[in-house]
Amino acid sequence: MKFHAFNDQSGGTTRPSAGFDEMVRPDGSIRPAYQKLADWLSQQSRGLMAKKQEEAEAIFRRLGITFAVYGDSASNERLIPFDLIPRIISAKEWRFLERGIEQRVRALNAFLYDIYHRQEIIRAGRIPAELITNNEAFLPEMIGFDPPRKIYSHIIGTDIVRTGENDFFVLEDNLRIPSGVSYMLEDREAMMHLFPELFAAHRVAPVERYPELLRQTLESVAPAGCKGDPTIAVLTPGIYNSAFFEHSFLADQMGVELVQGSDLFVEDGALYMRTIAGKEKVDVLYRRVDDAYLDPLTFRPDSSLGVPGLFDLYRAGHVTIVNAPGTGIADDKAVYAYVPDITEFYTGQKPILQNVPTWRCAIKDECAHVVQNLDTLVVKEVHGSGGYGMLIGPHATKAERASFAKKIAAKPSNYIAQPTLSLSTCPSNVGKGPSPRHVDLRPFVLVGDRVRITPGGLTRVALKKGSLVVNSSQGGGTKDTWVLED
Repeated sequence: MKFHAFNDQSGGTTRPSAGFDEMVRPDGSIRPAYQKLADWLSQQSRGLMAKKQEEAEAIFRRLGITFAVYGDSASNERLIPFDLIPRIISAKEWRFLERGIEQRVRALNAFLYDIYHRQEIIRAGRIPAELITNNEAFLPEMIGFDPPRKIYSHIIGTDIVRTGENDFFVLEDNLRIPSGVSYMLEDREAMMHLFPELFAAHRVAPVERYPELLRQTLESVAPAGCKGDPTIAVLTPGIYNSAFFEHSFLADQMGVELVQGSDLFVEDGALYMRTIAGKEKVDVLYRRVDDAYLDPLTFRPDSSLGVPGLFDLYRAGHVTIVNAPGTGIADDKAVYAYVPDITEFYTGQKPILQNVPTWRCAIKDECAHVVQNLDTLVVKEVHGSGGYGMLIGPHATKAERASFAKKIAAKPSNYIAQPTLSLSTCPSNVGKGPSPRHVDLRPFVLVGDRVRITPGGLTRVALKKGSLVVNSSQGGGTKDTWVLED
């Protein structure tokens, strides 16, 4: 069957200029996982889809699903763009991804334990010592400490891109404070409301148990001396944080308290939160506050976001902080280049999921290659995130590339570079009909008494034609991700 656009007089559909099309084969036929969706799309009018788009935006506006754009004086809060057409992953494809993701997160947690203890991987010469000891994400204060179950990163977002039929690559590991899971859940809720008949035609793996599984994971890493059911709280920097909606959403869905630093205090060797009924002991703190702001007595003394004495309490084993302080060293972009070695070192197996080829500007020869090829590469700050602090060479001007070359020369160790990947595309509800747009995928992983991976995750989509930048802060949006069950 040939794929056709929405059912109206315009007919046809925009075909991708480049990139692997996840729905349409080169000959115009439809891949099996997308067949029912393609049939359904061919029967929808442009007017109906426009009406459904307005309905979706009304839903998200009512729920308050917004994100902040720092530095934007025109509007600090924006409605995150939502694409009506789901991305579909077959059961076979998902089983492969699931195995690769679990292998990777287990290896990264083993790596974190090792570098804060015996540092065997450094002794073995598999990773340079200076990459760890000179890294601002490495916390010497964590050396020798054993977190519950020896787990450092309990909540992980693994960013995956696809470039071909069986070609999946890990683009980034997010082990500090990964965000976006609330969008995954609300996207699913919206799709079930908007298109129940489309759901009825597919066997889609559920995602709605994530808050329940998150709570189970948090409970499983409570301090050893915890008696009864652990008390959990979510620590937020406050309403002006870009992900505040998510902090509030997850606390509500888990049935736990959402707190700020001023709501917490340390007393008699325990962490307490202030409540209407009086003080209540907290056993597990799911923090959405960066390391530097957690405790003014240990880290930044000017921080008003954290709790004085919290870190010493954590080191004493009287409260669990999720994710653990110091996890950022494992998702540092300079360390990323070594994750295949890290995986093999701790698992004894070759990595199932491969990295994107990466040049490290801290290495002289690799830096020279990067500077000479800025017109073809994507250059990223080692500690950058959200699409900021990066250069997409093919889309940059000659002046922008020259300016970035000076930044690299001034501090080479602050940058890595990767080839400009032709990300896969999926049909999106833009323009006059379904049109392919580039996507990536962030599956969410929970690590506690066991590893729990939510089927699918958050698909981010570059809604601007030809754009490869999927971050919402840079003009991207989200879409529901359907993993088909056998």
